[in-house]
Amino acid sequence: MLEFITHPADHVVAMKIGGVVSARELQQAIDAIEAAKRNHPRISLLAELDGLRWMTLTALLKDVGYGLTQLSDLERYHRVAVITDKEWIKHLAHLEDRLFKALDIHTFPHREYAGALAWVGALPRGEHENPEEDGYHGA
Repeated sequence: MLEFITHPADHVVAMKIGGVVSARELQQAIDAIEAAKRNHPRISLLAELDGLRWMTLTALLKDVGYGLTQLSDLERYHRVAVITDKEWIKHLAHLEDRLFKALDIHTFPHREYAGALAWVGALPRGEHENPEEDGYHGA
């Protein structure tokens, strides 16, 4: 199961993932990521992982294939927040953070859900897409 979560920042693709993820659901996530990349110079991802058991074989192959196509485009990703209380997922996220230096991946326990939403929604100074919303009115 993969369902989208609303997030107040337009550049964030947020989803809740649990149970078994199908190739169709994974394609919906890929489509959402690609749409965000068309509309924003930098995007962030949030994944709330509750009870993730596995992916179907076709979903796993699609995930690996899409991931490989993103290696040359990692600078487009700003932050990745993983919300989980599962130790094995935390370890996997920390490994990915070390392997992919261009990504800023952090894990958050469920009790810090609000902090994860705030962290993943923040953009680096000077990269706000609508400076008026941040109180900046130019020099």
